[in-house]
Amino acid sequence: MTLTALDPTDLKILSVLQNEGRISKTDLAERVNLSPSPCWVRLQRLEDEGYITSYSANIVLDKLFSFSTVMVEVSLKSHTKNDFIRFEEAVQSMDHVVDCYATGGGIDYILRIVAKDIDLYQKLIDEMLDADIGIDRYFTYIVTKTVKSSNQIKINALLDN
Repeated sequence: MTLTALDPTDLKILSVLQNEGRISKTDLAERVNLSPSPCWVRLQRLEDEGYITSYSANIVLDKLFSFSTVMVEVSLKSHTKNDFIRFEEAVQSMDHVVDCYATGGGIDYILRIVAKDIDLYQKLIDEMLDADIGIDRYFTYIVTKTVKSSNQIKINALLDN
């Protein structure tokens, strides 16, 4: 797949879709100042080239469920390439681990874990330790209030204006 350079109109299409995923193609074309046919061609190209991988809805989960969010700092016992691969592969299969970031500095990973309660969280950590995936130390931070949360970084925040 050959990726083409994105121009300002492509970026505007992506930005509009990021905020309004259910916008009609006609309204999208109007918002980016294109006629529908060229807008559709650009949209199709953006999808084909993998700039858009899916369309989804943001669900307010706390309206449906009570749950706990826990941030966890993880340091591994050793630091070979295989140690990192083993840990990262294990985390990929854990549904309760919703984010995992490899970091530089004093710790190796930061995880965001969502569980129905703290007891389940502790059970998950115990299972991770029993699985022998290389964890040396971990530090738990219980989230008491979400001040800001976003699943996506807005395109406009990364553009030089």
